[in-house]
Amino acid sequence: MLVVMNASATPEQIEQVCRAVAELGYTAHAMPGPTRTAIGITGNRGPIADSERIERLPGVRELIRVTAPYKLVSREFHEADTVVHLGSELGAAQPAEIGGAAVAVIAGPCTVEGRDQVLAVAQAVKDAGAVMLRGGAYKPRTSPYAFQGLGIEGLRLLAEAREIAGLPVVTEIMDVETLPMVLSCADMLQVGARNMQNYPLLRAVGRSGRPVLLKRGFAATVTDLLLAAEYILSEGNPNVVLCERGIRTFDDSARFTLDLHAVPLIKQLSHLPVIVDPSHASGRADRVVPLARAAVAAGADGLIVEVHHAPAFATCDGEQALTPPSFASMMAQVERIAAALDRPMAQQPTWAS
Repeated sequence: MLVVMNASATPEQIEQVCRAVAELGYTAHAMPGPTRTAIGITGNRGPIADSERIERLPGVRELIRVTAPYKLVSREFHEADTVVHLGSELGAAQPAEIGGAAVAVIAGPCTVEGRDQVLAVAQAVKDAGAVMLRGGAYKPRTSPYAFQGLGIEGLRLLAEAREIAGLPVVTEIMDVETLPMVLSCADMLQVGARNMQNYPLLRAVGRSGRPVLLKRGFAATVTDLLLAAEYILSEGNPNVVLCERGIRTFDDSARFTLDLHAVPLIKQLSHLPVIVDPSHASGRADRVVPLARAAVAAGADGLIVEVHHAPAFATCDGEQALTPPSFASMMAQVERIAAALDRPMAQQPTWAS
């Protein structure tokens, strides 16, 4: 249920409603808006008993029943777009944000292979206009014999890349046990497609308070994705970015099928930012740029793209990685698409080195 307050409601009246909700055994989530505050209620499994008690409180305009199975992520609860701010948690990195009017691009290697590699790619993507560095220290692989990442050493190299290039870092979190180590270096935690429904992990990253990039699972519906995000928000963490990265279908001409329909659909259903991963969706570098253009045209708030200085020698997913010159060309093309929609590209601060 959603409690809509009058535009003139005072902070004391809002607090009184929140106390009344707690006294009924539910959880209140106050959400200030551009014109009035709304208070979401969670914890109920059906109609709220004694809702008239809340409705009679001073400052309450109306009570609205929320019909979606997800509450906190829905636009019914939170009408305005959420903007996720990054780069302030650990220092050194330039601030960045995902959501709102600007289109943000995250880029970097699939996996951290060594110091020279990650520093070279970090500087290249920054020079081309990326506002955030991606890179895997822990890699979930289908085969137990495939390269699994450098682990702690990879985290250390990502932290060094943040210091030198000045870009916030996003890296994948595999399990609850490694969460403290990843938190020491990551400005944003990525929950990959294979872990989208790992509910203990979702709760743990929710409690961490660190911004989260949540990727859609291979066979997950949009509702599945939004309910997974609900786990994170229900733990008190509102800073979630959703990612469409392709789903499994009957077609075998690409690694996955990019579901661009999900972008406008998610933006209708949820206030959370949504970005697109054209690298994993296509599995081929020659298709990444067209899919990136299409994603921005569909209204995505950003992209996450794999870039490698020598894809032929990459230890993981080299066939889908762009070279730095190809990435720079992609950035120029998506900037023109964004401009046609009256959207700017997210920029690094003017004081960034």
